[in-house]
Amino acid sequence: MTDQAVISLAREAVLTVLLVAGPALGIGMVVGLLVSLFQATTQIQEQTLTFIPKIVAVLVSLVVFGPWMIRVLVDFASRLLTSMPSFVR
Repeated sequence: MTDQAVISLAREAVLTVLLVAGPALGIGMVVGLLVSLFQATTQIQEQTLTFIPKIVAVLVSLVVFGPWMIRVLVDFASRLLTSMPSFVR
């Protein structure tokens, strides 16, 4: 296995992780921002108020984007396993 193959594999793995985690993290960030704006405008400074909307939003995003996320991960695993013989000489 060459250095270039390892770097390419690591790069593809990191990009796949970012692609799969992106929707849930982005939605959680947007919901957190909206709750923070709501807290600032109403002057409700309850720290636990942010957790429930974020948890619900992330769970809903996982349900909505779940099939796509699994498809991306399965495609990556399939490419990895099919290219494995070329790594080992």
